Amino acid sequence: MTWDPLAGGEGGRGDEPSQGSLAASFRPAPGGAVAFFEQPQAGVIRSLVSQVAELVSADAEAGGEPGDLEAELGLSSHAQPPDDPVLARLLPDAYSDDSEAAAEFRRYTEETLRSGKVASAQIVLASLPPGGGEVRLSEPECQQWLRALNDVRLALSVRLGITDEDEDLTEHFEVDDPRSAYVWVYQWLAYLQDSLLDALT
Repeated sequence: MTWDPLAGGEGGRGDEPSQGSLAASFRPAPGGAVAFFEQPQAGVIRSLVSQVAELVSADAEAGGEPGDLEAELGLSSHAQPPDDPVLARLLPDAYSDDSEAAAEFRRYTEETLRSGKVASAQIVLASLPPGGGEVRLSEPECQQWLRALNDVRLALSVRLGITDEDEDLTEHFEVDDPRSAYVWVYQWLAYLQDSLLDALT
């Protein structure tokens, strides 16, 4: 499976974002943070988070079943980094200069990393109504949101070819390029993450 944000997910192409629709942010609340999302905003987040979680899960299943001992110890059947560049960004090697150590580390940690990403996505989907509305998060839920939003931003950065967050990203795409809308999503998610971090501090 290859992750393609333009293909749509839970929300489909009808949730394709526009610059004007992206404005929601978090603010402090007792024990965590709160924000209000309009339906288009909720649809964008739910669609992208769902797609990333599906990619991580589907690729894990495609890797084959681990042996009995591996399953009992929670080890991964994957020893090499994923071929898909998005997954390679989400599940990077721990040691860039030692392939043997990287493979061994991956066997012991990848299943936990994958399940953690799916769990974070599930928290977002459970707390964000499909039709939009108020989202009130506890501090642990805020941490899960931060992880899930970061995963989406990492995935988008690969698909959009973003290597430097400080450059003017709008210069990469023509106005009629459908990917240009996702530049605004990428930037909005950064703003959303910052507002959530500020709410926690």
